[in-house]
Amino acid sequence: MHLLITGHNGYLGRIMARFLEQRGHCVVGLDTGFYEDCGFGPALAVPETIAHDTRDVKIEHLRGFDALIHLAALSNDPLGELAPQWTDEINHQATVRLARLARYAGVKRFLFSSSCSMYGTATKDGPITEDAPLRPLTQYAISKVKAEESLFALADADFSPVFLRNATAYGVSPSLRADLVLNNLVGWAYTTGKIKIMSDGSPWRPLVHVEDIARAFAAVLEAPREVVHNQAFNVGVNSENYQVRDLAQIVQETVPGCSIEYAGKSDPDNRTYIVDFSKLAGKIPAFQPKWNARKGAIELYRAYQNAHLQFDDFQGRKYVRIKQLKYLLEDGRLDRTLRWTRNRAAAAAA
Repeated sequence: MHLLITGHNGYLGRIMARFLEQRGHCVVGLDTGFYEDCGFGPALAVPETIAHDTRDVKIEHLRGFDALIHLAALSNDPLGELAPQWTDEINHQATVRLARLARYAGVKRFLFSSSCSMYGTATKDGPITEDAPLRPLTQYAISKVKAEESLFALADADFSPVFLRNATAYGVSPSLRADLVLNNLVGWAYTTGKIKIMSDGSPWRPLVHVEDIARAFAAVLEAPREVVHNQAFNVGVNSENYQVRDLAQIVQETVPGCSIEYAGKSDPDNRTYIVDFSKLAGKIPAFQPKWNARKGAIELYRAYQNAHLQFDDFQGRKYVRIKQLKYLLEDGRLDRTLRWTRNRAAAAAA
């Protein structure tokens, strides 16, 4: 297939583009370039790129593609709180506009990267399926709910949206994120000797490796239309629901000499959910995940060792999304709408 991936320079996008190219698809990326200078480890080849903001895409950018994989978003809760209007504009409004243009351009399938965070607080009634009530607690999660609702209404005989609700991602990527729970815990353990937990450790999180997310998208992309059309799929594995304190224990057993430190006992995290991933496994048997949290912790530890990662870098702008955007804003490279104030290449080289 001829594929367009938005956000291909991001944490998930760099892995997704490579994985789909290896499966024989022709991949083009579309990315505004916020994180181009935030690389980690050996660089991967970047596909043909359209340097564009998803809010400003034109129909001519979308013609000729069989499917569009939409990853681009402001991608965590601190960013959503920084300026809520940005999250709604980029994650919700721009997504719907992009889908409408894609439909007019003749794109047949639209895979939307959504999130299990939409379930909010949901642990009392057992693992939750795709039919569970949505209880978003953050601007990020709210934007995903709104986008899904709008995309659902756009489906027709020629345009097939699919909603992939990813569990919390982890794992090594050339565009590393330190603000994801397992990546963060291993990073703190390696660079400081302490596993810093910002809650009481009781919240539940479903986890999925970034490569297994790519496997899920590939399986859904290649599945028959009637199997996936206008449906939501939780992306993860049933055995990979963890309490944060369990993840801390895994990290302590992985990184020699580290200790666990609870830094947020008086500030409980209301986001807690146990997710059922049976639908994806049952309807799309081509999805064969390869990772678990313990293997992921080992992978991260080795990668941090090989990179000689230091704490200041780990918690700096290269790996913390909100810090990178604040840097670009303060330096005048982005305006108050999060658009480049000058040529992107010149901005990146400055």
